[in-house]
Amino acid sequence: MRRVVILGRGGAGKSVLAERLGEATGLPVVELDALFWQSGLVAMDATRWSECQRRLVRRDAWILDGDLGLYDSGLRIRLRAADTVIVLDFAFLRCAWRTIRRGRERGDYWRWVWAYRRRSLPAVMQAINAAAPHAEVYMLRSPRMVRRFIAQLRRTAA
Repeated sequence: MRRVVILGRGGAGKSVLAERLGEATGLPVVELDALFWQSGLVAMDATRWSECQRRLVRRDAWILDGDLGLYDSGLRIRLRAADTVIVLDFAFLRCAWRTIRRGRERGDYWRWVWAYRRRSLPAVMQAINAAAPHAEVYMLRSPRMVRRFIAQLRRTAA
Protein backbone atom coordinates (compact mmCIF):
# COMPACT_ATOMS: atom_id res chain seq x y z
CA MET A 1 0.00 0.00 0.00
CA ARG A 2 1.89 3.03 -1.32
CA ARG A 3 -0.65 4.90 -3.46
CA VAL A 4 -4.13 5.07 -1.95
CA VAL A 5 -7.30 6.67 -3.30
CA ILE A 6 -10.20 7.16 -0.87
CA LEU A 7 -13.67 7.73 -2.32
CA GLY A 8 -17.20 7.95 -0.94
CA ARG A 9 -20.25 10.02 -0.24
CA GLY A 10 -19.82 13.40 1.42
CA GLY A 11 -19.78 13.07 5.20
CA ALA A 12 -18.63 9.44 5.13
CA GLY A 13 -15.34 10.22 6.85
CA LYS A 14 -12.86 10.12 3.98
CA SER A 15 -10.60 12.75 5.55
CA VAL A 16 -10.61 11.10 8.97
CA LEU A 17 -9.78 7.74 7.40
CA ALA A 18 -7.00 9.37 5.36
CA GLU A 19 -5.48 10.88 8.51
CA ARG A 20 -5.60 7.53 10.33
CA LEU A 21 -4.10 5.72 7.36
CA GLY A 22 -1.39 8.34 7.15
CA GLU A 23 -0.57 7.84 10.84
CA ALA A 24 -0.54 4.05 10.48
CA THR A 25 1.53 3.92 7.28
CA GLY A 26 3.60 7.11 7.30
CA LEU A 27 2.26 7.97 3.84
CA PRO A 28 1.62 11.65 3.06
CA VAL A 29 -2.06 12.65 2.93
CA VAL A 30 -3.48 15.06 0.35
CA GLU A 31 -7.00 16.41 0.87
CA LEU A 32 -8.31 17.01 -2.64
CA ASP A 33 -11.13 19.34 -1.58
CA ALA A 34 -8.53 21.83 -0.33
CA LEU A 35 -6.88 21.87 -3.76
CA PHE A 36 -9.96 21.70 -5.96
CA TRP A 37 -12.29 24.28 -4.43
CA GLN A 38 -11.10 27.82 -5.02
CA SER A 39 -12.16 30.76 -2.88
CA GLY A 40 -15.94 31.20 -2.81
CA LEU A 41 -16.41 27.47 -3.50
CA VAL A 42 -15.59 27.87 -7.18
CA ALA A 43 -14.54 24.63 -8.87
CA MET A 44 -11.07 24.49 -10.40
CA ASP A 45 -10.99 24.52 -14.20
CA ALA A 46 -11.09 20.92 -15.55
CA THR A 47 -7.82 21.30 -17.48
CA ARG A 48 -5.99 22.69 -14.45
CA TRP A 49 -7.52 19.98 -12.25
CA SER A 50 -6.32 17.20 -14.55
CA GLU A 51 -2.80 18.67 -14.58
CA CYS A 52 -2.87 18.94 -10.80
CA GLN A 53 -3.82 15.25 -10.62
CA ARG A 54 -0.98 14.30 -12.95
CA ARG A 55 1.51 16.15 -10.72
CA LEU A 56 0.15 14.49 -7.58
CA VAL A 57 0.32 10.93 -8.89
CA ARG A 58 3.94 11.32 -10.04
CA ARG A 59 4.98 11.16 -6.40
CA ASP A 60 6.23 7.83 -5.08
CA ALA A 61 3.68 7.47 -2.30
CA TRP A 62 0.45 9.18 -1.24
CA ILE A 63 -3.04 8.98 0.16
CA LEU A 64 -5.44 11.04 -1.96
CA ASP A 65 -8.62 11.78 -0.06
CA GLY A 66 -11.60 13.04 -2.00
CA ASP A 67 -14.60 12.26 -4.13
CA LEU A 68 -15.70 15.30 -6.10
CA GLY A 69 -18.65 13.65 -7.83
CA LEU A 70 -19.61 15.24 -11.13
CA TYR A 71 -16.79 17.76 -10.81
CA ASP A 72 -14.08 15.09 -10.72
CA SER A 73 -12.57 15.00 -14.19
CA GLY A 74 -9.31 13.70 -12.67
CA LEU A 75 -10.64 10.54 -11.05
CA ARG A 76 -9.31 8.11 -13.66
CA ILE A 77 -5.86 9.72 -13.46
CA ARG A 78 -5.74 8.93 -9.74
CA LEU A 79 -7.19 5.46 -10.18
CA ARG A 80 -4.68 4.44 -12.86
CA ALA A 81 -1.81 5.33 -10.50
CA ALA A 82 -3.34 3.79 -7.35
CA ASP A 83 -2.39 0.42 -5.91
CA THR A 84 -5.18 0.62 -3.31
CA VAL A 85 -8.70 2.06 -3.58
CA ILE A 86 -10.95 2.44 -0.55
CA VAL A 87 -14.63 3.23 -1.05
CA LEU A 88 -16.69 4.33 1.94
CA ASP A 89 -20.29 3.33 1.27
CA PHE A 90 -22.06 4.58 4.39
CA ALA A 91 -25.80 5.15 4.70
CA PHE A 92 -27.27 8.51 3.77
CA LEU A 93 -28.50 9.32 7.29
CA ARG A 94 -25.07 8.77 8.84
CA CYS A 95 -23.42 10.99 6.22
CA ALA A 96 -26.13 13.64 6.47
CA TRP A 97 -25.77 13.80 10.27
CA ARG A 98 -21.98 14.12 10.00
CA THR A 99 -22.34 16.84 7.38
CA ILE A 100 -24.80 18.83 9.50
CA ARG A 101 -22.44 18.63 12.47
CA ARG A 102 -19.57 19.81 10.27
CA GLY A 103 -21.28 22.92 8.87
CA ARG A 104 -23.41 24.31 6.08
CA GLU A 105 -23.32 23.00 2.52
CA ARG A 106 -24.79 24.11 -0.79
CA GLY A 107 -27.79 22.52 -2.50
CA ASP A 108 -25.71 20.75 -5.16
CA TYR A 109 -23.73 19.05 -2.39
CA TRP A 110 -26.93 17.74 -0.77
CA ARG A 111 -28.27 16.47 -4.12
CA TRP A 112 -24.98 14.59 -4.64
CA VAL A 113 -25.05 13.10 -1.12
CA TRP A 114 -28.71 12.09 -1.47
CA ALA A 115 -28.26 10.38 -4.85
CA TYR A 116 -24.75 8.97 -4.24
CA ARG A 117 -25.66 5.26 -4.20
CA ARG A 118 -27.99 5.60 -7.16
CA ARG A 119 -25.89 7.83 -9.42
CA SER A 120 -22.31 8.34 -8.26
CA LEU A 121 -21.38 4.98 -6.77
CA PRO A 122 -22.13 2.98 -9.95
CA ALA A 123 -19.99 5.46 -11.95
CA VAL A 124 -17.21 5.25 -9.34
CA MET A 125 -17.23 1.44 -9.44
CA GLN A 126 -17.21 1.47 -13.24
CA ALA A 127 -14.23 3.86 -13.21
CA ILE A 128 -12.39 1.64 -10.72
CA ASN A 129 -13.01 -1.45 -12.86
CA ALA A 130 -11.85 0.34 -16.01
CA ALA A 131 -8.90 2.35 -14.70
CA ALA A 132 -7.67 0.34 -11.71
CA PRO A 133 -8.08 -3.39 -12.37
CA HIS A 134 -4.63 -3.87 -10.81
CA ALA A 135 -5.57 -2.15 -7.52
CA GLU A 136 -6.66 -3.74 -4.27
CA VAL A 137 -10.21 -2.46 -3.66
CA TYR A 138 -11.84 -2.23 -0.24
CA MET A 139 -15.54 -1.44 0.16
CA LEU A 140 -16.14 -0.33 3.75
CA ARG A 141 -19.81 0.04 4.66
CA SER A 142 -19.70 1.07 8.33
CA PRO A 143 -17.50 2.77 10.91
CA ARG A 144 -16.94 -0.68 12.43
CA MET A 145 -15.51 -1.94 9.13
CA VAL A 146 -13.23 1.11 9.02
CA ARG A 147 -11.99 0.46 12.57
CA ARG A 148 -11.29 -3.18 11.72
CA PHE A 149 -9.48 -2.19 8.52
CA ILE A 150 -7.23 0.26 10.39
CA ALA A 151 -6.58 -2.26 13.19
CA GLN A 152 -5.60 -4.93 10.65
CA LEU A 153 -3.35 -2.48 8.84
CA ARG A 154 -1.60 -1.58 12.10
CA ARG A 155 -1.11 -5.25 12.98
CA THR A 156 0.35 -5.92 9.54
CA ALA A 157 2.65 -2.90 9.78
CA ALA A 158 3.88 -3.99 13.22
